[in-house]
Amino acid sequence: MKRVLVVDNDPAILDVMEEILGYEGFEVKTYSDTDNIFNCISSFNPDVILIDYILNGINGGELCAQIKKSPETSHLPVIIISAYSKVLLSLGNYGCDDFISKPFELDHLISRISTLSARHGQTA
Repeated sequence: MKRVLVVDNDPAILDVMEEILGYEGFEVKTYSDTDNIFNCISSFNPDVILIDYILNGINGGELCAQIKKSPETSHLPVIIISAYSKVLLSLGNYGCDDFISKPFELDHLISRISTLSARHGQTA
C-alpha cells in the first residue's frame, strides 16, 4: 500500500483528503504542523507528499524547497496543491514534482499520486 502524507492547515480538507485517498487504497497521514515535518516524514515514510500552498507560518512552496534540499528527503515526490496557480508561475516551482490547481478532478489527483508513487518505488 502506497503512503501519502497530506500537509494542510484546514482540518476539513485534511478529513476529506484522508477519506478520499483512503478509499482509493492509499495509506494516508494528515498533518497540519509544519514545524516538525521532518519528524513526521521520518516516522511515516511516505511515497508521496501533498502540500497545500497556503499554510500557517510558511508557504507550501518553501516547505517543498526545504524537503527537496534535505539529503534525507530530496528523493520524495512532492505535489503542491493550490487555488493560486499564478503564484507558482511567478515565484518558481520550488523543486516540486507536480502542481495541481484547485479545484481539481479527483481522477487527476489519484493519477498523479499513483504515477509519482510508482516512480518513487522504483528509485527507493
